[in-house]
Amino acid sequence: MSQQGAALQTYNNELVKCIEDLCSKRDELNGQIQQEEEEKHKLQNDIRILTEKLSRVNENLARKMASRNEFDKTIAETEAAYMKILESSQTLLNVLKREAGNLGKASDLRGNVTQS
Repeated sequence: MSQQGAALQTYNNELVKCIEDLCSKRDELNGQIQQEEEEKHKLQNDIRILTEKLSRVNENLARKMASRNEFDKTIAETEAAYMKILESSQTLLNVLKREAGNLGKASDLRGNVTQS
């Protein structure tokens, strides 16, 4: 019976050692789980912060693009009006030159009539 007792004691020691090894592996795995949960929480927080920042950037970008479009519209309208002013100025200059030429001809004709 002492041989059976010794075998039982050996099995018991191995069983305890296996249980201790399993507990040790579980504790190690639990530590890894906690680290990854902390990393997950940090990443989720980073995503939240970046999402909020992206939203603000998109809002600012939309406002600035709308302002740029208004600038483009105003510039186009101003350039078109300026071109009309240039065309009118050219027409006015041509009329003025023609009238000045006609006045010069009329003045020359009067001068010739008085000298005769």
